[in-house]
Amino acid sequence: MNKQIKTYNVQENISDVVSETQIPLSFTISHKKENTHNLLSLFSGCGGMDLGFEGQFIANKKSFPKNSPYIEKSVNDDWILLKKTSFNTIFANDILSEAQIAWTVYMSRFGHGEEVYHNASIVDLVKMHNAGAKIFPENVDVVTGGFPCQDFSVAGKRNGFDSQKDHRGNLRTDDKVSEETRGKLYYWMKQVIDITKPKIFIAENVKGLVNLGDVKDIIQKDFASADGNGYIVLDPKVLNAGDFGVPESRERVIFIGIRRDALNKDAFKALTSMNIPEEYNPYPRPTHACTTKNNDLLPIVTTHDVLKNLREPDESVDESQRTYSKAKYLSNGSQGQTEIKLNNLGPTIRSEHHGNIEFRRLSTEHGGKHTSELEAGMKERRLTPRECAMIQTFPPDYRFVMKSNERRGYKLSPSGAYKIIGNAVPPVLAYNIAMRLQSLWDKYFN
Repeated sequence: MNKQIKTYNVQENISDVVSETQIPLSFTISHKKENTHNLLSLFSGCGGMDLGFEGQFIANKKSFPKNSPYIEKSVNDDWILLKKTSFNTIFANDILSEAQIAWTVYMSRFGHGEEVYHNASIVDLVKMHNAGAKIFPENVDVVTGGFPCQDFSVAGKRNGFDSQKDHRGNLRTDDKVSEETRGKLYYWMKQVIDITKPKIFIAENVKGLVNLGDVKDIIQKDFASADGNGYIVLDPKVLNAGDFGVPESRERVIFIGIRRDALNKDAFKALTSMNIPEEYNPYPRPTHACTTKNNDLLPIVTTHDVLKNLREPDESVDESQRTYSKAKYLSNGSQGQTEIKLNNLGPTIRSEHHGNIEFRRLSTEHGGKHTSELEAGMKERRLTPRECAMIQTFPPDYRFVMKSNERRGYKLSPSGAYKIIGNAVPPVLAYNIAMRLQSLWDKYFN
């Protein structure tokens, strides 16, 4: 396999949190040019799924077994560098400009230029393609997409397909039946699958989708109908990120579709059987004892494991750690009014920051339990964008808050950072999915 190797100096394009956590200041990046599987990413956000499918990022050592074949090297006592995968992102898109900024800054290390990321609605992109514009690349092997979840989430109004928002996230101006609502954007992902005909696609959404009437079944059937009923769409599975070394209680439903005419005979038989043999099952196996208590599994990764070396905001030089939501504590029991547990999983990181972001610590007056920190003079505050990102398993060198070149203002603000971090798929969870599919690729398609 031919590789182009680049030594990446983190001080060129990186957060100073690296020096705060004693992570070495350089490592090698492999730019694979041949024998790769091309990935087209939809609803990409800031790249949690994309980064997981690319690999070669810094992760906490406790997120993987000591003898894991996924580890390229140890970088210090707490962090490892994961191996590069066989996947290469050739297209990404999202409507949020903040997501585009974060994605392009970090993913440039893999040789991805700004032209890879399309800051536009998937509806507009499909329409332009159908009108004759060259939008989507050829030779796509994998399509991924975390289609918008707000309309299926138990934390929202659960309007499902009848979303009150349009495909650009704006309030609808009429009540006409339309395929262009936010709740129907999975259908436009299906159209991209029609166009690009990948061997595999992976669609992600909130757990609440599976118990919202017959929504799950409708989506599963619609995906299976792509390219003339060309796909086997397995029963979607709810994965808990905590089962895969993510220090967060986060459940997501994953749809996996596999192209029928690309499978070899044995794989087709296995994947269409009533009970899929484990050796053909594309879903990754849990590695940590979060929802399943098993002595063969690793203990969960805690928030303390990933946050322990971070400085307090007023001592930090990392822009993503220096600021945090100043929303005041409310005693009404609403979400976002508790402090994180340092010896357990973190809460589900949310995309809205107006009082919904949990506290790193509460004061004694508000029931704070991190006594030693309070006695040391540390004050009540909410989680910073950096802390949210590290609970989500974004690497500590991923820049989220960026000052502009002007005297005041941000290129990527703390508010924008909270939004895109909360919307993301945890990269470590995505990496486990990617490596499972990579291990099965030849078994499916040889």
